Amino acid sequence: MFSKNSLFCVVATVSLLAACGDKESSIEEVEKPQVPEEEVVEEVFFITPFSGEKASNEITMRPIIATINNHPAARPQSGLKSADVVYEMLAEGDVTRFLALFQSEIPDNIGPIRSARSYFIELADGLDAFYIAHGYSPEAKQMLENGIVDNINGMHYDGTIFKRSKERKAPHNSYIAGENLETAAEKVNASLLYQKKVSYTYYNEEESVKIGTPAEEIHVRYSSSENFNSTYSYDPVSNTYSRSSGGTITTDLLTGEPIALANVLAFEMEHWVIDNQGRREIDIFSGGKAYVFQEGMMREVRWENIDGVLTAVEADGSEVKLVPGKTWINFVPTNPGIATSVTYTNSEQQS
Repeated sequence: MFSKNSLFCVVATVSLLAACGDKESSIEEVEKPQVPEEEVVEEVFFITPFSGEKASNEITMRPIIATINNHPAARPQSGLKSADVVYEMLAEGDVTRFLALFQSEIPDNIGPIRSARSYFIELADGLDAFYIAHGYSPEAKQMLENGIVDNINGMHYDGTIFKRSKERKAPHNSYIAGENLETAAEKVNASLLYQKKVSYTYYNEEESVKIGTPAEEIHVRYSSSENFNSTYSYDPVSNTYSRSSGGTITTDLLTGEPIALANVLAFEMEHWVIDNQGRREIDIFSGGKAYVFQEGMMREVRWENIDGVLTAVEADGSEVKLVPGKTWINFVPTNPGIATSVTYTNSEQQS
């Protein structure tokens, strides 16, 4: 039998346990403060038209194309490392010149600037580029005077928009500063607004670029003079090509750094001499054989002029995709032909 005292202890214990249970329940029922979830902001980026790289701002500036001197006395040139695309071709005799296209990046200085040729103007016109040159052939002068392309020429602005370097002798010392481009366009009443939305096609990060035949070193011959022949060497670590000419690595005078190319292309084109100065004419319209070099691989394709834009095309008619980065395009004569002018080797062939 329970005594009164025992019964009281039992009742007290039950009451205490109930009280504890109620306290725990009340603790559990208290709402926890809500921690606001962090808002995930999706990064927005734009693809640069002529290098295929990601940019935080949309490109609104028109392409700029400048004729760059490639005489040995003009090397190293200024601004080449910033160029999205460089076109190299014969100008007179065995001497090549560059057409450097700037859009995603404008260097502090560009040059040395050299004279125009008719096919330089045709290429700039197809890209709706603002064209920069210092001097001209008779044919080019007529085209520029007829307003074929918006342009500024050092023949009319020498010492103002165009500056001469005291470190070099004429005609290898004419430069235009990047900060002067807007003033240059205003001087000739030209717009720098990107209106003709020209661009290349690029691989995405998931696509394989390893297509074709291994080709780790490329040799492009324009003549018997090594001063204007070039070699491109592939670096598998950076997935880029360096360039050398006349046995010297191609660097940018502004940075002292070698240029680094994601794509090297060669287009076979009809060439002919048009005067006793050895000036050339080049057919940039008819299309022809082409080689594409990317990530240590090579394949043969074709090039076509599509609405004024020189474009590499696959066998099925689709546009060749480029690796994002800088591109160098060589125009080589049909005589002796691309197979003779452009040769390549790989590590297995070299060993």
